[in-house]
Amino acid sequence: MILKIALLQLLPGRNLEEQFQKGKDACERAKEMGADIALFPEMWSSGYSIPQDKDLLRKLEICADDAFVQGFRKLAAKLQMAIGITFLEKYAPRPLNSVMLFDRNGESRLHYSKVHTCDFSDEKMLSSGEAFYVCDLDIGRDVVKIGSMICFDREFPESARLLMLKGAEVILAPNACPMEINRLSALRARAYENMLAIATCNYPAGKIDCNGHSTVFDGVAWLWDEAGSRDMCILEAPEEEGIYLAEIDMDMLRAYRKREVMGNAYRHPGKYGELVKVSHGEV
Repeated sequence: MILKIALLQLLPGRNLEEQFQKGKDACERAKEMGADIALFPEMWSSGYSIPQDKDLLRKLEICADDAFVQGFRKLAAKLQMAIGITFLEKYAPRPLNSVMLFDRNGESRLHYSKVHTCDFSDEKMLSSGEAFYVCDLDIGRDVVKIGSMICFDREFPESARLLMLKGAEVILAPNACPMEINRLSALRARAYENMLAIATCNYPAGKIDCNGHSTVFDGVAWLWDEAGSRDMCILEAPEEEGIYLAEIDMDMLRAYRKREVMGNAYRHPGKYGELVKVSHGEV
């Protein structure tokens, strides 16, 4: 089974209404391209704008039942295509950086808020999420186990590891930062060490501190009937704005996961207790 994911590498508009209309048009185009899932870049509702003034920030936050989010729920049902919509979510004491995944029937299957917020930067104004989640996504031809992590979550191996242990086959990763060799290498490593696919959607060049290069790593490092290793990167978008479609061979990934040695195959969790005891170099 081939899973088709459309990465909506879009420049943001000037307000919520423009964000919705541009996002709607992009989703309709993704459906025409044959996508099973359309994924937005990080915090699409505000175009990843995080005012450092509390009052201005509050003006941008929206609830999960806001017309903006629910508009994409209705659109998912209309198009019969899953949509991963991202938004600045209203929350106390501070807003959340969130993504909701609606299935092809318009049902919410996953609601995740960024755990590893960039507290050294603008995201110090936000609250962080509390956990990682995996859902069953029925795309019509099959059911795929989907998880999500957002941008800086990528830099912590625990994020993808927990999602793998919870059964994730594919991780959807909204993003808003410059995608250079080191960040791309981190995504490659997360896909390799967990034997899962990671689809990352970034903003294009033209958005401050972003440069496109949305990617999909399919998680399959080698095949038994092929010599040497293979490049897991099946899509790397250019810098320009656009909708970029990747096709993940789920049958190949699942067969690979059954016989290869990464992921959970040879872990020794009983020996990792210090991971949760050591903090900032202290035992």
